[in-house]
Amino acid sequence: MNKKTVFVTGATSGIGRKITELCIAKGYTVYATGRNESALATLKGLGAHVIQANLRVTEDIDRVVSELPKIDVAILNAGLGIFANAYDLEDEDINQMLEVNVKAPIYLTKRLAPRMITQGHGHFIFISSQAGKVATRKASVYAASKHAVTGFANGLRLELAEHHIPVTAIYPGPIDTPFLQKADATNAYRNSIERFLITPDYVAEAVIKTIQKPVREVNLPRVMGLTSKFYAVAPRLIEFVGRGFFNKK
Repeated sequence: MNKKTVFVTGATSGIGRKITELCIAKGYTVYATGRNESALATLKGLGAHVIQANLRVTEDIDRVVSELPKIDVAILNAGLGIFANAYDLEDEDINQMLEVNVKAPIYLTKRLAPRMITQGHGHFIFISSQAGKVATRKASVYAASKHAVTGFANGLRLELAEHHIPVTAIYPGPIDTPFLQKADATNAYRNSIERFLITPDYVAEAVIKTIQKPVREVNLPRVMGLTSKFYAVAPRLIEFVGRGFFNKK
């Protein structure tokens, strides 16, 4: 089991870093990519094979794939969020979220899936978000990007079923990482949901379990899985509750 080779994107911070560290501790061979040179150097010191890359650049994606050996598990984690009303975002903000959250994992999958099919095994794990199931105010574009990941993972699962390559989608609620500070510099969002925050370790440990035993999806915490079910039945109620997670300014 510990002979697996794992590829992790967005490995230099937040849950990506925790996932990478736990994979190394498990004895997996880990290939990690990110942009932060210092963080990559630390991961290299822990035993990871590191590749610096900007996944917004197609040439970097091609280079990363060319440097990878046979991969047993691809954990597509890199993500970006900017929390603001759609009409207040800059075009570049929108482009960043769509390129990192949507295009990068699709491009990587397009390149890695044929390899897994040829080698006869593999596993894709997409780190999505509860926003990929239930949108909230000031997260419309971010939610759109994560809804796209949900749709892609669901369709890909059907496409790879005949090749016996599982596809797992991880749906965490808000996580206590620097991601929140980058997404909302005012800290209004973080302050409003502080009591609901989950830790990066909690998410990373759940991901490790899916490596060992692939499943269709994981909701974190588990109760969050009920939210999307309630949303399908009573969307207006869930939207009303969700409005409180964002300030009105």
